[in-house]
Amino acid sequence: MDIRKIKKLIELLEESGIAEIEIKEGEEAVRISRMIPAAQPPTQVVHAAAPAGLPPRAPEPALAAGAAGKPKPNEHVITAPMVGTFYAAPSPGAKSFVEIGDEIKVGQVLCVIEAMKMMNQIEADKAGRIASILARNGDPVEFGQPLFVIE
Repeated sequence: MDIRKIKKLIELLEESGIAEIEIKEGEEAVRISRMIPAAQPPTQVVHAAAPAGLPPRAPEPALAAGAAGKPKPNEHVITAPMVGTFYAAPSPGAKSFVEIGDEIKVGQVLCVIEAMKMMNQIEADKAGRIASILARNGDPVEFGQPLFVIE
């Protein structure tokens, strides 16, 4: 792969705010990733739409309760760091990373957000107990959307 193409990919990655990109050309492949500071929102937000033809889903009790108000002083909200699709488990049919009531540690994987065919693990930035899960498996999520409430 031409070094000019790789440099151009790096520039596009920085301009777009995307955390990671992988390109394959024939048998050649390049993967570029970077850390996005938590305080810096992406410069470009793509709104994901639900697949056509599917009926809207009714909110589950945990979703309705967590989204209803502001977090209490002893609660911490973990938000989506990017736009993508929320997955609660590492693969279809596998056990969820976490469930309501689970004790978690800093750095523990809570979910995966798929963005542009890249699977991004979302880790806990605070230890505690999962009070509510605000997204369902397969739901599209927006940047900054609350995903988990930790007590």
